[in-house]
Amino acid sequence: MENAAIQATGLTKSFGEGAAATLAVRGATFEAHYGEMLFIVGPSGSGKTTLLSMISGILRPSSGSVTVKGANLWQLDADDLAEFRLRTIGFVFQDFHLFPKLTTAENVAIPLVLRREDWNASLDKGEQMLAIVGLKGRGQLPPVKLSGGEQQRVAIARALVGDPELLILDEPTASLDGDTGRMIVQFVREHVLNPTRCVLIVTHDARILEFADRVVHMEDGCITAGTEKTL
Repeated sequence: MENAAIQATGLTKSFGEGAAATLAVRGATFEAHYGEMLFIVGPSGSGKTTLLSMISGILRPSSGSVTVKGANLWQLDADDLAEFRLRTIGFVFQDFHLFPKLTTAENVAIPLVLRREDWNASLDKGEQMLAIVGLKGRGQLPPVKLSGGEQQRVAIARALVGDPELLILDEPTASLDGDTGRMIVQFVREHVLNPTRCVLIVTHDARILEFADRVVHMEDGCITAGTEKTL
């Protein structure tokens, strides 16, 4: 489809060998589009995070293909894949993965530094991004001085600092209370999603499904259904 940001076709992932092999994802096929907030939902152990890892170029599938922004991820060599991910995909981890010995601004600036951009300019951009997510003036604090919701905003700022076309959030509300989790997802909906960006969220939190444009359900490694939503 012309407006597809992601096209996943026949994705499978097996762990282990022989009789001990476990099939975590079984022939998953779906699309996600620019301007869309798509949720992948299902119980723990259903294969959601494994699917997410294959889509984002972290985990190589056993079979199938993933096309992001017209590029077949798993036909790229390791260097090209790393560069493509750095410039195209923003990833927000479930446990934030902030570096405790860096300031919040330094944490946000990391993707730009990896892109070999100027350090001071990267820090300035980090501060600007923190202001966008509601953390103006907090750039010199270490992450430990921030609440869970504030740390999640730092992680989102880091994922967005390189202006990615695809933003992926893995269980963004898992470490947050209900009200804070809803606030974070609503912020992404209102201030991050735009016609040139696709937002993909993996969750088992039914409290935030109202923010989705579309919900894809997974169970036992299979995509079982997709639901359109009107907001």
